[in-house]
Amino acid sequence: MQFFTYGYKEIEHLKCRDKKLGAAIDRIGIIQREITPDPFTALISSIVSQQISKKAAETVWNRLALFVGRITPENIVMVSQDEIQTCGMSARKASYIQGIAKAAISGVVNFDTLHLLSDNEIIKKLSSLNGVGIWTAEMLLIFSLCRSDVVSYGDLAIRRGMMNLYDLKELRKEEFDLYVKRYSPYGSVASLYLWELSVV
Repeated sequence: MQFFTYGYKEIEHLKCRDKKLGAAIDRIGIIQREITPDPFTALISSIVSQQISKKAAETVWNRLALFVGRITPENIVMVSQDEIQTCGMSARKASYIQGIAKAAISGVVNFDTLHLLSDNEIIKKLSSLNGVGIWTAEMLLIFSLCRSDVVSYGDLAIRRGMMNLYDLKELRKEEFDLYVKRYSPYGSVASLYLWELSVV
């Protein structure tokens, strides 16, 4: 099991730039969030997990892994969409998974060289795939490619965490962007804490 790694440098930067966030970091301590280093596996996992509980997602994921073996583009295109569905997925999700595997094999998305692209290039490339939105691509940036500066406006929990932290009744995009600039270049670490603060 691997985790998103950060340490003294990132924490000190955030504490210097934002006293309220700094106090929250001191209170919460180091956060361990698991990552999936292989971006193809991470993306398929995120499709499986869409709009279902964590427990249900684990069940479906385990069935899929048992059925196809290792989660690779080659293994997924060897089975039919109907067979993928039998693992507990909707026809739409099964078609997304097939589409992503075909995009990987055809070279439309080269998952092996994805890490060489900028954050915006990765978001643009991945969100062109059926079933993959900007938020999904942003989560992959953090929890697979370990990019350091991602704070997703499309993530309701992050916005709620920000509102809780700064005691805001509402949060306009302009305000959100100002806070994000303050966190840079370690926005992803700030995101970890904002998620924690969303349930306070």
